[in-house]
Amino acid sequence: PSADDLADEMEDVDFDEEGAEEPDAEAWETEDDEGVEDGMEGQDDSEVTFSLHSASVFCVSLDPKTNTLAVTGGEDDKAFVWRVSDGELLFECSGHKDSVTCAGFSHDSVFVATGDMSGLIKVWRVESKEEVWSFEVGDLEWMEWHPQAHVLLAGTADGNSWMWKIPSGDCKTFQGPACPATCGRILPDGKRAVVGYEDGTMRIWDLKQGTSLHVLKGQDGHQDPLTCVASNQDGSLIMTGSVDCHTKLVNSATGKVVCVFKMENMAPKAPASEGEEAESNSVESLGFCNVMPLAAVGYLDGTLAIYDLSTQSLRHKCQHESGIVQLLWEESSAVVYTCSLDGAVRLWDARSGKMISEYRGHSAEILDFAVNK
Repeated sequence: PSADDLADEMEDVDFDEEGAEEPDAEAWETEDDEGVEDGMEGQDDSEVTFSLHSASVFCVSLDPKTNTLAVTGGEDDKAFVWRVSDGELLFECSGHKDSVTCAGFSHDSVFVATGDMSGLIKVWRVESKEEVWSFEVGDLEWMEWHPQAHVLLAGTADGNSWMWKIPSGDCKTFQGPACPATCGRILPDGKRAVVGYEDGTMRIWDLKQGTSLHVLKGQDGHQDPLTCVASNQDGSLIMTGSVDCHTKLVNSATGKVVCVFKMENMAPKAPASEGEEAESNSVESLGFCNVMPLAAVGYLDGTLAIYDLSTQSLRHKCQHESGIVQLLWEESSAVVYTCSLDGAVRLWDARSGKMISEYRGHSAEILDFAVNK
């Protein structure tokens, strides 16, 4: 057979699956592969590992008051509250029947809320470890505590955002377009919330009146679903990110778009053959620096972009091997943390664009992370 015939035959062979089934598949690994494997599994920089989840861990959060407790939720339909210092389990948030995708503590660490994909939300009093409230909504997209009050806000797949007083359960709903409310954030003043939707629109809601103060759609909105929203420290600026790879900077008082950061599309990769998806890119996470006029945007293609807000220009591009899942700024410095699909957490100096350090220990993708104050 000619080389071409061989090549055609080879195309039908799926090497990954073959390798997984063969008992002596290790023998096939080249030295390079071993290095990658070892890098992922060998190095463990962690101080404590909490391993009670039996499937993917989707969300993690620290208690804001003392930063000594963590809550985690996972694909095993379980959520746990545990001590960060030694990984000791304090209690299980039981009763969920679907993957727990949202979890967090109230501003004063008195309550902890857990929400699963099916829309069952439960709130527990941390000290007594007792469930004090539960409610069922439609499919849950996101959930967030109010920064100053025992109030919980959540967005659902039917386009509604819900607000409850805890533990009384007094309830208000904010009706968005008839498509999922994909992301949301209560602004620092505690009086307004910004919510992004799958149709590319964004709304700023007056939480007290229940009315929408600003709606950004069409040219002002995004072309594709919103993936994340953030605000700066005083709430004057909002940043929105979308599947369309654009990031918009919005004045929260006027609802006007101040500027748009577009990720210039990378040189097209080899065209995807049939059955293969073209490589997609999207904004996955974003945030404002508290000490300098800088913003960070993390993309699915592994780019961390640092933008200078005063000149509205790209300042640095920090490349990751794999997609960025989430980023967080250090509270009082120009250091930004990223976690990515390659299982590492990295610290970057936003002024120089240089990586400061890298932490490993996971053997698979990191899906969420929180930074201890």
